[in-house]
This record gives sequence, structure tokens and C-alpha cells, in this order.
Amino acid sequence: MLKIAFDPIYEHPLPEGHRFPMAKYGLLPKQLVYEGTAEDANFFIPAVATEEDILRVHNKEYWRKLRQLGLSRSEERRSGFPLSAPLVQREITIAGGTIQNTEYAIKYGCSMNIAGGTHHAFADRAEGFCLLNDIAIAAAHAIHERGLKRILVVDLDVHQGNGTAAIFANENRVFTLSMHGANNYPLHKEESDLDIPLPDHTGDEQYLDLLENHLRRTIRNFDPQFIYFQSGVDVLESDKLGRLSLSIEGCRERDRIVFEFARKHEIPVAVSMGGGYSERLADIVNAHANTYREALRNL
Repeated sequence: MLKIAFDPIYEHPLPEGHRFPMAKYGLLPKQLVYEGTAEDANFFIPAVATEEDILRVHNKEYWRKLRQLGLSRSEERRSGFPLSAPLVQREITIAGGTIQNTEYAIKYGCSMNIAGGTHHAFADRAEGFCLLNDIAIAAAHAIHERGLKRILVVDLDVHQGNGTAAIFANENRVFTLSMHGANNYPLHKEESDLDIPLPDHTGDEQYLDLLENHLRRTIRNFDPQFIYFQSGVDVLESDKLGRLSLSIEGCRERDRIVFEFARKHEIPVAVSMGGGYSERLADIVNAHANTYREALRNL
């Protein structure tokens, strides 16, 4: 059974320029139910991450400032969002959803989070619209509560998963793979266990060949027990921030490759949505829906 963490509080107050990207979080579950990919029973409203969960990854002082809405103006600007209690609550809920996705993926093979993929959050600071790193928090849960020793993070958002790479830089139980635009945000890249930087305008054929080859090699050498998949669709040619040139079908093929590798090797996979900023909202929703369609095909 495909279990999907719903994002129940995506409509928190934001400046005008941020409202359009947020709309996808409400529209995607409606689309999945409308077309029959999912039913209401597939969705769950996640519990919030506990302080213990958060502090396995994030600095205690940083967490105190978030909780008390005490970020400085420069820290707030770096996050990209005006800090508010609903925003912090949403990030705690996203992280809780990815923790629950871990448990559901172990049980069913795959589980997904309508939100999440907040891979720019560092242990001690917010960056790039990310306050808490949901994948890192969930991976730490899997290590400490489930005893997993080999976790693979497959980050295919167009932006490098810099926060995740930094958090796990000295953790040999987590292998971070980031395939991203070489010339895109962040300007300063961290060092993942495997970085695959791509030139501007990389298209379907080159992208998919690189992904398949590197993923095959990584699974063979690292032998992961669990995969966290950051499935951002800002790799699309239509994306305003992406600078790559994947088609909708190429992006769907990307997802198929990840899920087929996971199924072939019997590796549970938890998916966090990641970014998507195409001009047409319908393109964003369709590309994200393809990830769910491919997951269902490979259960």
C-alpha cells in the first residue's frame, strides 16, 4: 500500500511572490485522487517530529532560536522566508512525515511525502527556503531507532543537497548522492559522497545515462538498506530556476529508474517532493504526479 504524507498546513502567510509555488502542495493530492492514482485512504496527516528527533541533527542553539522565532534579520533573509510560528510548525510536521515515511517504506516498500526535501537546511542554520532538514532527521531516526547501517540519499533536485551533504560529511552510515546543475544555487557547493554536477541545458539522454550508471555503481558498492529519494522536478526545461533541459517524460523516466533499482534490489524508498518552479502550475503538478504514478507501478 502506498502511504502518502499530506501537507495539512501549506497555506501559511507568505509574501505574494511565494504563494504560487506553494499551491502545488494542495493541488497534487487532489490530482492523484481525481485520476485514481491514490485514494483518500492512502493519505495520512503526519505527527510532528519530536525535539529528540530534531536534536539528533540540528544544533541546540539553532533549534532554540527557531522555536522562539529568534533568528536575526540576516539569518531570516538567508532562509528565504519571513519567520513565523506556522512556518516552523510546518517544517516540524514535514520532518515528522518523513520519519513516518521511513516506517511505512520499511513496511510497504515505498512511502511518499507531499512536502519535504528540505535539503538546504544545515545543522546550525536555514538556507534556501529550508529550516529543518527532513531527510537528515529521518535518516538519523532510521539509524538510531531502526539500527540501519547503510542509508543512501539520492538527491535529484536541480540544486545540490548542500545541507544534507554537510550534516553527513563524517557519517559513514549515510551515503549522499547529489545530481545537480553545476552552475545553479548554491554558489558554494558542499562535498557529497558522490556529486554529479551537470552543465546548463543537459537533456534527457545524457542525464538518464549518467543517473543509471552512477546509481548502479553506488548500489553495487554501498549495498544500501534504505533509500531517501529527493525528487525535485526543477530539472525540467520549463523550470524558471533550473537551467537543465529535461522533458516531462525524461523526468518521469528518471523516477522510473530510481524506483526500478529499489524494487530490483528490494530496498525500501522514502520520497520527499523537493522543488519545482515551472511557469505553468499544471506542469509542476503533472511532473510531481508522475513520481507517484511511477512509485505505484513499481510497488
